[in-house]
Amino acid sequence: MAADRIVMHVDMDSFFASIEVRRDPSLAGRPVIVGADPKGGAGRGVVSTCSYEARRYGVHSGMPISRAFDLCPHGVYLPVDRNLYVRTSADIMAILSRHAGRIEQVSIDEAYLDVSDAGGFPAAEALAAAIKQEVRETVGLTCSVGVAPGKAVAKIASDYKKPDGLTVVRPEEVAGFLAPLPVEKIPGVGRKTGEDLRQMGIRTIGDLAGHDIQALIARLGRSGISMHRLARGIDEAEVQGREGSKSIARETTFDADTADPDMLSGVVADLADDVAGTLAAAGLRCRTVTVKVRYRGFETHTRSRTLPRFTADPEAIHRAASALLLPFLNGRPVRLIGVRLSTLEGGRTRQTAIDEFVGT
Repeated sequence: MAADRIVMHVDMDSFFASIEVRRDPSLAGRPVIVGADPKGGAGRGVVSTCSYEARRYGVHSGMPISRAFDLCPHGVYLPVDRNLYVRTSADIMAILSRHAGRIEQVSIDEAYLDVSDAGGFPAAEALAAAIKQEVRETVGLTCSVGVAPGKAVAKIASDYKKPDGLTVVRPEEVAGFLAPLPVEKIPGVGRKTGEDLRQMGIRTIGDLAGHDIQALIARLGRSGISMHRLARGIDEAEVQGREGSKSIARETTFDADTADPDMLSGVVADLADDVAGTLAAAGLRCRTVTVKVRYRGFETHTRSRTLPRFTADPEAIHRAASALLLPFLNGRPVRLIGVRLSTLEGGRTRQTAIDEFVGT
């Protein structure tokens, strides 16, 4: 990791729900849940996002909408307004692009910025504060920002003081910042991996950093190596410019494995809408659509389709993803499902970029 590298991670706060509150200020302070129609607790599909007030009831993104209704029946349930969210995302990314020589948009509501030329961490902190103010004044929304020597720590830092937070982690502070945090804070460590680590006596990132690497490899395979490196703050991943774009991907891990075809179809439709929205916000088009399914035991399968021509049409992406899902509707319980767009072209600006982003 370059000693003089400074990475900023900008993450919008409960993006869809916040846009809905901006549109209707009477919703402020209420539990707002954006996603599928709950139909009085009998609805299919999942929560796309929710306000922080809804999260106090245990609601979170990716949760079955029926479960959200059980937890928060008095919440305000709203459908996804994809076009509005895409337009708002484009406005935000335009602001970010003006403040960095390299920007990597990883979803419709978050991006990494390489601000190594800011002139040091104090200057980067001032820049982050200025970006937060410009987003608030121009778009009417808040964001949380993490500043660190690498991408993974910057992402962890942006989540540290949500909502509307700003956390700066200088190189000499990385180990102390990471050590007490739950191991699940490491990007890519989900519930199942977290359970595996806890069974090994690893609960914090500090525990992971000090654990024997061979024991991690024996339990987790080669992914244990990357986790161990990130736990020690070693992160050499570069902020990708558009020339480095590979794919746009979104995944959902279910609270409980499900074989419900209506649920799975609804989730794939939501994920297809999400990646199509990110594609449009970046001014990109895709040629390949992939659906990923993970069963119990981490058995993972993918199916891909190459489209006749490059497209950013949400309906074409939705149709392709839905068709790719059909062979997976075989009665086997699914743990995780994802949609990825690849073979990308175009771009709104020279600086805009998206690389593969794993899971929410």
